[in-house]
Amino acid sequence: MHKLKPSITACSIVLFALTSVATSALDRQPNADYHARREALAKQVNGVVVLFAATENEGPNDLYGFRQDDNFYYLSGSSEPGSALLIASAEEAKDNVPARPYSEILFLPPRNLTQEKWTGPKLGAENPEAPRITGFDRVEDMGQLPTEVARFAAAARPVIYTDVAEGDEPSPSTRPLAFLMRLNAYIVFQGVKPMLSSLRTTKDAGEMALIRKAVDASVAAHFAAFKAVKPNVNEREISALMQYEWGKRGCERVAYAPIVGSGYYSTVLHYSDDDNVMKSGDVVVIDAAGEYSMYASDITRTLPINGHFTARQREIYDIVLGAQQAAMSAFQAGKSTLRRESPDSLYQVAYDYINTHGKDLHGQPLGQYFIHGLGHYIGLNVHDPGDYTVPLGPGMAFTIEPGIYIPEENLGVRIEDDFYVDAGGKLVKLSEALPSKAEEVEKEMAGK
Repeated sequence: MHKLKPSITACSIVLFALTSVATSALDRQPNADYHARREALAKQVNGVVVLFAATENEGPNDLYGFRQDDNFYYLSGSSEPGSALLIASAEEAKDNVPARPYSEILFLPPRNLTQEKWTGPKLGAENPEAPRITGFDRVEDMGQLPTEVARFAAAARPVIYTDVAEGDEPSPSTRPLAFLMRLNAYIVFQGVKPMLSSLRTTKDAGEMALIRKAVDASVAAHFAAFKAVKPNVNEREISALMQYEWGKRGCERVAYAPIVGSGYYSTVLHYSDDDNVMKSGDVVVIDAAGEYSMYASDITRTLPINGHFTARQREIYDIVLGAQQAAMSAFQAGKSTLRRESPDSLYQVAYDYINTHGKDLHGQPLGQYFIHGLGHYIGLNVHDPGDYTVPLGPGMAFTIEPGIYIPEENLGVRIEDDFYVDAGGKLVKLSEALPSKAEEVEKEMAGK
């Protein structure tokens, strides 16, 4: 048998390893999808965009390993930490400035072979396959970024659109921007988030496929919880079980801190201790879902711990479910919104239903116990940024989640499902497979 020279074999193995790392860590969309987003952003800003990736020691979810910045991933599909991108829109010649074609560059940090023994192989700009792997027209070493920024800024208005930190909200661009500001005091930096939020409001087919996988895995986890919820079981066991169930279906991490709140804690919206022993006669609110390849789902169910709702629990449960169904029935693509103050608000539909059905122990309407919004966008973030001023339409993915929380009765009920609007304007319930009617919940808990 003919044998390859060792040097060629070694190079092939290394190249294969680097390619695998760059392409298979996540269920990634085709390069063309990310390229289309970069071009769409370039048309909106009509200028130069510079965006920085997260680094490996940043972010609140280090326990689950490195997670790329949402906006950076949306535009690049790259999970390489410490990288950056530059996008420059095409410009016609004017005022003695030559015409400029659309340009895009991905900047990768220099490889640290010692560090890679701990973190695994990284993709470097010196790899001739880097443009093909990443889908960028050009891939350069990070050291070239200041030179390229200066070159593009000189050829246009000295304005750079980037991820400017807002208030207490962190941004991976903060430190690098300080460096660029010192290099060129004439460059003005403007926020790019509003344009990105507008683009992210509508999901493409690839994004919806990933959201569906997150939803399906999370639905399976809720089915497991239906079987496991019983008196004298700790809330933490349910949380751990669900993370195992969606994890074995491909979710790399939780989409948010799981909420498993029983008794009084069913009325606490963001309860996350999950450390009480569930008691017979109480309900438990389970708001928990996984994240699949960066895309989140968000599902909530309320279960009777002993498998059967009391008459009062059933009354409140049915009102919450009725409010959700009323909002679904009222939905009109291109008209309905999630905003409270909108004349076509689905929130108002749900609120009015709750406020006209049932009373508290003092004979007062229940609207006062619906204390949060009706829904939010989902996507790369469980509360995905988006334009809430525009009506809900094709390609939008969001939750509908009415709830009633009565601390005096130790009774909280929330029912939350994930939806999207298809190309024809139809409202599609992504989490349809998970029972929501009270009798179906009880039947599923009984294993029937």
